This record gives sequence, C-alpha cells and structure tokens, in this order.
Amino acid sequence: MSGVNEIRSAFLDYFAKNGHEMVPSSPLVPRNDPTLMFTNAGMVQFKNVFTGAEKRPYDKATTAQKCVRAGGKHNDLDNVGYTARHHTFFEMMGNFSFGDYFKERAIELAWTLITKEFGVTKDRLLVTVYHDDEEAVSLWKRIAGFSDSKIIRIPTSDNFWQMGDTGPCGPCSEIFIDQGDALQGGPPGSPDEDGDRFLEFWNLVFMQYEQIEPGNRVNLPRPSIDTGMGLERMAAILQGVHSNYDTDLFRTLIEAVAHATGVAPEGAHKASHRVIADHLRASSFLVADGVLPSNEGRGYVLRRIMRRAMRHAQLLGAKDPLMYRLVPALVREMGQAYPELVRAEPLITETLKLEETRFRKTLERGLLILDEETRHLTQGQNLSGDTAFTLYDTFGFPLDLTQDALKARGIGVDTDTFKAAMERQREKARAAWSGSGEAATETVWFGIKDRVGATEFLGYDTEAAEGFVTALLRDGQEVAELKAGETGLVVLNQTPFYAESGGQVGDSGVMQFDDLRVRVTATEKKLGDLFVHHVRVEEGTLKAGQTLELLVDHGRRSAVRANHSATHLLHEALRQVLGDHVAQKGSLVSADRLRFDFSHPKPISDEELARVEDIANRVALRNEPVVTKLMGVDEAIESGARALFGEKYGEEVRVVSMGTVEGRNTPFSIELCGGTHVSRTGDIGVVTIVGEAAVAAGVRRLEAMTGDGARRHLQAESRKLREIAGLLKIPADEATERLASLLEDRRKLERDLQEARRKLAMGGGSSESDPVREVGGIKLMARAVTGVEMKDLKALADEGKKRLGSGVVAIIGVAEDGKAGIVVGVTDDLTDKVDAVALVRAGSAVMGGKGGGGRRDMAQAGGPDGAAAEAALDAVEAALAAL
Repeated sequence: MSGVNEIRSAFLDYFAKNGHEMVPSSPLVPRNDPTLMFTNAGMVQFKNVFTGAEKRPYDKATTAQKCVRAGGKHNDLDNVGYTARHHTFFEMMGNFSFGDYFKERAIELAWTLITKEFGVTKDRLLVTVYHDDEEAVSLWKRIAGFSDSKIIRIPTSDNFWQMGDTGPCGPCSEIFIDQGDALQGGPPGSPDEDGDRFLEFWNLVFMQYEQIEPGNRVNLPRPSIDTGMGLERMAAILQGVHSNYDTDLFRTLIEAVAHATGVAPEGAHKASHRVIADHLRASSFLVADGVLPSNEGRGYVLRRIMRRAMRHAQLLGAKDPLMYRLVPALVREMGQAYPELVRAEPLITETLKLEETRFRKTLERGLLILDEETRHLTQGQNLSGDTAFTLYDTFGFPLDLTQDALKARGIGVDTDTFKAAMERQREKARAAWSGSGEAATETVWFGIKDRVGATEFLGYDTEAAEGFVTALLRDGQEVAELKAGETGLVVLNQTPFYAESGGQVGDSGVMQFDDLRVRVTATEKKLGDLFVHHVRVEEGTLKAGQTLELLVDHGRRSAVRANHSATHLLHEALRQVLGDHVAQKGSLVSADRLRFDFSHPKPISDEELARVEDIANRVALRNEPVVTKLMGVDEAIESGARALFGEKYGEEVRVVSMGTVEGRNTPFSIELCGGTHVSRTGDIGVVTIVGEAAVAAGVRRLEAMTGDGARRHLQAESRKLREIAGLLKIPADEATERLASLLEDRRKLERDLQEARRKLAMGGGSSESDPVREVGGIKLMARAVTGVEMKDLKALADEGKKRLGSGVVAIIGVAEDGKAGIVVGVTDDLTDKVDAVALVRAGSAVMGGKGGGGRRDMAQAGGPDGAAAEAALDAVEAALAAL
C-alpha cells in the first residue's frame, strides 16, 4: 500500500469507515472564495460551512483535494524542479469535523492511520503544538505515548491558523517525521529547522475561536477540525525516498518525458524533467477545471506554467511540441481518481499542443530579435523598455520571458519605460474609441478596466460562484453603493454570468449576501472582456468591494444552452438539405426560441423543412458528447470548423463539435463558438421548426424551439388539431383531408354565389330585363346594384357590352357602408367618339368622387355617397347626350 493511488484510496476509505462523508474534490477555481486565485487547501470548499453560512447534510467529511500554488501569495513556481517537495499542483488529503468531534478524536484518528494503517514507526515521529495549548500536549502524551521531547511548543503563527483578520481560528498541531541524520537540518523551532531532515506531512487545525476584531477573540459554540496531509509527502515517506519526484507517480511521468526526448532523467537535465512532470499535472488539471491560457488572471498563470515547462522541453532538445504527447500517461495514472481528467483529455491535448506550437514560434522569433537588440549590452546594463514593449506588442513576447531570457547574462529591462509605452498604447485606444460617435459616452470603461483588469468568466463550468464587486455605476457614473429599489451596473472580478455575444443572450439571475438581494436582468461585455451586469437591488444596499454569492438562473441558462446547440445542428442540417451555399448571416439565441438567418435564394419547401428537422433530431437523440477544444483560428478553419456570424475571434478559439456522421468517425457539426452549450446532444431534447420566411434578398430566416418550449408548442398544436377534429366530428388523423374538402366546397359555393349575384344584378340573365335606352342614337345600359363586390363591376360591364353589341354600359355598385364604385364600358365601335373616362368622371362627381381613370373603352371611379347612385347614372346619360 505504498503507491500514490493506493495511499489516496486508503486514506479516504479509512475516514469513510469512521463515519466521514467522502466528498469529491472541489474545482481548482474556487466557487466560494473570490479572493483566492486557485484552491490551495482542502478546507476552501468548506469555508462557508465553518463560518455557518452554509449547511450540509453531514457533520464529518474527508476529501482528496486538488490544489495549485502558482500565483499571488502562494507562489512556488520558481522553486519547482529544484527542490525535493515544491510543486505547482499537489493533492491535500483531509478530514473535517463541523462541530462533531474535536482535538481528542482528531489526534486519535490521525495517529491510528499513520502508525497502524500506514505502518510508520512511532520512534520516527514528533509533533508541534501551539505554545499554550496544554490540552493538545496532554492528548499527544496519552494517545501517542510521547514524552515532552517529542512535543515541541511553537509560539509563532506557524502553529496558529486564521482564516483571515476576522472569523474562525485556532491552534495547530503539525506532525513531523525524522528522515535520518544523513540529511541536514534540525527539529522544528530550532535555528536550522529549514533543513530536510525533519519533514512536516500533516497539520491538524483545532478551530476553537472566532476572531471578532484584533484583540477580541471568543470561543466558538461548536469547535471544529480542519486537517491537511500532503499526499506526495506521505507517498515519499512510505516509499522510502527523500524526494517527491522519486515516488511512483512522478517516476512514471518523468520516464514518459525521458522516452519522448531520449534524455536520461538524471544528471544535468534532472530539473527539466521534474519541471515538465510537475507542470504537466498543473496545466492539465487547470484546463480540466475550465481555465484556458490567456493574458489575464488565472489564464495568465496557466500560460506561465505551460511556457515554463515548454522552455524546459526545448532545453531537453525536443524539436516538436512535447507536452500534449504526455497527457495519456497522466490520465492513466490519475484519471480513475479524477474522472474530469478523462472527460477533458481532448481539450487538454489540443490546448497544450496549440500553446506549445505558438510558443515555439514566439520564442524563436523573439530570441532572434532579443539577441540582435542586446548584442551591444554587457552585464549590469538594461534593455530599452521601448524595445521590450515592441517585442511584446508586435511579436507577442511577454515581458517576464524577456527578463528570464536575459537573466543568465546579467542584463535587466527598463520596466519604467516599458510601463510608459503600455500607457501610451492605452491612451491611443481611448482616443480611437472617443472618436467613434455615440461610443464616446462609453469611455468610462477604459478607466475601470485599467484599474480592475478583465473579468474572469467561470460560466463554462459552473452556474454558481462568488465574486467581489470591483465597480458600481448608476446613470453612467461610478458610485460607492446602490440602494434598494435602484438600478445600475456591476463589475465583478469573476463571474459565472455569460455576457451577450455571438447571438447568445446574456445570463440573468441573482447576487446575494446575508440580507442583500440583487436581481441580475442582463449581462453584456465592454472592451471585449469586461463583464457588466445590469442589476436591480431588491433588498439591502450593494457596496463596492463587497463579496457576493452569484447564482445564474439555471432554467433560463439550460434553455439557452439547448437552443444554442440546436442552432449548430440546424446549420449543418440546412447545408446537407439545401447545399454548401448555406452560410450563417445572423442569429439570436434566447431562452424561448432560436432564430437563424442564412443564405438561400428561394423559399424552403415543406418537404425540405421536414428533412432538416429530421436530421437535427436524429443527431440530438443519439445523445453523443458535445466536445470543446481550444485551437488557433487558422488551425480550426483548416480542420473544417465554421465561423459563426458576428463573432470576433482572437488568436485562440473554442471549437465546438457535436454528434458524429453515421458510418464515419467525424463530427456532424464543428464550429468556432464562444457560447455555452449542452454537455450531450440529448440534452437539447426535441428540435421543432416553427417558422421560415425571407428577411432580405437571398437571406432566409428559420425559427425553432427545443426542449420544454418545443414540447409546449407541440402540445398546443396537437390541442388545436383535436379541437378542429372535434368540430368536424371526425378522427384527428382525418382532419386535414376533411378540412381541405370543406374548403374546396366553400370555394365552389362562393363562386356559385358570385355568379348568381352577377346574374341577379344584370336582371337575372334575361335580355328583356336589361334597362337599355337610346341616347343620341347610342344604346345605354345603366344600372345600380348591391351585393356585388367592387372587383366584379368590370366583369358586369364586359357582360353588358356583349349583350348590347354596340353601346355604352354604366354600372354602379353600392357597398354596405354606403360608398359606391362606378364602371363605364364602351364597345369598340364607339370609342372614337365616346370616351369612357369622361363619362365615369361625370357620374363619380355626383357621388362626391374626384376624378377617375382607365381607357376609352373601360374606366372606373368611386364616390363616398352611394345614395346618389341614380343621380349619377342620370349624369352619365346627360354627358352621353351632350356628345
């Protein structure tokens, strides 16, 4: 039981058998402490449990916690590879009591595990206690049988733990092992305690006080226990090696490095092998927990870790990217304990490959320029800050890499000039923004971003986190607080709220703390990576600098995710059905539906729409994983990924793949996309197309719904069909044919009715009933009718002309609302001396109309006064007589 995986399992099983809940490791990005860059201890995920802000269904827990110390206060990066025990990533084993047991049980459990389960010899062990913790001294004597010489009293903060300036705190008891006099160093508390002989591997924190304020400390009503045992250190102890890098896990990773490079793991390059093995673990776990390389915050720390390892890969002579080829070895060793490593293996591999490929180009180019620019410099001199800035701004060569490359030659960098050049660049950006019309009102964001930096987005992996307020705005101005009932804008250091971009709407939800409740109504981006939350304070007062619990509206986010993923499936389905000319021209992804605009020259038939819908649903229902990778833009496009309309892409992009092509191991859909998506295609549910129309020349719009929204839509449609079938008193499956038959019958009846009305209007079809008289030797048929639609008056006039053979026909139709229309027709033999337009204007004028138009053989007009129809016909007759 000396392998790392065996020790981890034995620890967890031991405490589980002793009534502890086995709790999975929390992510490396803390969800409940925004002041921490990374999770650096086992108690971080239980912080709110210890303070009483959170209740859990258990009062004892045990964990194997992933930890990273590579940025901020806890930064071991520069020491990694050159000492026996410094790591960027490590595992902290812990057991916790939330008011259940205290010192006696904690010491008893630890002692039994170490000496009985792990079999460590008692004579090699000793402990430290806080100098006035007599209870701990007494317990160690009784439980372990230690004499005073084995219990060392420490009066410093090394043996007194505090969560912060205020809050829970208490004395510690650290457990040490004597590794033998072959190593240098003295016991803890002695002048030479920093030597390697005495190794601390477990710390028991007795959380018994609450610090109210400096100098004011009270007893906690329910004292608690927080412990941490370094897994790597325990493995070294049980495997009888001095260095953590000689344990089985690290030996496996280092052997993989040696095999890939052909360089022996010992000797002059030992440190490089160790750096790569350690940084491989840190990089892989950070990517698995949602951190990706960037130039800000956590992503920048990850990039530094990666690039440090990649530089050592070059020192080992690796001609091609190395790190990504080591991922399978890591997954084999640690994937069973941490399944997220297995799930994220493709993303880890692609991210490492991309970063190392780009870094090699940056390093090669930058070192050539750097060598040229520093050829004349000697030890003690500084490289120009302007040159360092040019390397950074033009060639992507970071300042810290420039400093590191020059360190061996004793050459520094003029950082003051470098910072001045950076500020000049910011001023140019502000000036460009200020000159862009209405956007000039947005210049406030430049100052905020310079002060607080970019917002760290956590929302790809979580919908709940904590963040602290870095800026508050109301009416375009920064303010110190927002009170209940007020609306404003909030900027946070980190957030799970997705900001509107790429067609996807921004998240909504709540921010809260104690009696404070803030409603988030929308989220947007400013200056590319500053997330701005539109809020309304419902209760309490929101203040700048405050730490808040952030909760995304889960139901709305889930619906948006489903609709966004469905957009990708529909895009590819449209291409398959309509052709490769289909390209996205716009989109809107909201919670209730999706809208997708695409290039296509003509309407889509019902049969084509059905095929598109069927293809998208077949892929969705196969319930395959949705895979996200980080790639360079050019590489992504070359791999077949499609860029989404309206999205701005940097050098690195997220590539989202969904489904597989039947019979081939290739993605059904692969697109560049920075939005949030479902984990598996089955989470989309059903895809239902609800509309298709033209929005511009050559551009069509598809509207669709998914999941619960689609279900409700289909239910409503089904309910309407049942209601129609009920009215028709037939089965629902016969409703379409029956309705079509009824509509055809109705159209026939309407045609028959119109024909009957025309006949009636013309005197029932009898020539004897036609009101024909002669005016100046010309036959005139004049008639006022009702119940005939205005559009049918010309047909009546044509029929009248046929009956007359030669003559003039004047028909006035009076509508139900009292208005009238008049048509005058003249047979062809009379058009040389009779003008229908003149006659129709004469009749229209009597009914209050103005003008009229047409040809000499047929003209029409209208008037508001249908009651004057007979007088209008008289006017037509008079006008004809005057010719």
